[in-house]
Amino acid sequence: MDDFNLNIPMHGEARTRVTGENTALKFGSGKVDVFGTPAMIALMEEASINTVDKNLPDGYATVGTELNIKHIAATPEGMNVTASAELIKIDGRKLTFKVEAFDEAEKIGEGSHQRYIIELDRFRDRARNKSLK
Repeated sequence: MDDFNLNIPMHGEARTRVTGENTALKFGSGKVDVFGTPAMIALMEEASINTVDKNLPDGYATVGTELNIKHIAATPEGMNVTASAELIKIDGRKLTFKVEAFDEAEKIGEGSHQRYIIELDRFRDRARNKSLK
């Protein structure tokens, strides 16, 4: 299947509030209690998923394959963060997004993210059948 009902540009968002559960300290990615880079990346991925996955046929989804992200400003606990994604390129099943993240005061992150359209059952079967040799 190659007709995935996707167009350029498409946009999506994801939101969260900074709590003790998504800080750099909690993720082990730093020693401060500010919004962690892994949490920001996950929010950017969620925004990308929200951009396209709802348009895919039943039995299809996307998986992340590449990230090029800058975390440019710290966000303290209690602030809200919004990530936005814009689909900027479609190359067969490979999708490229421009992603950004903002807290209530400023832009805190930016970059690009690639996802690949997969057939869920086939993907799950290959992952389950992977053996450790």
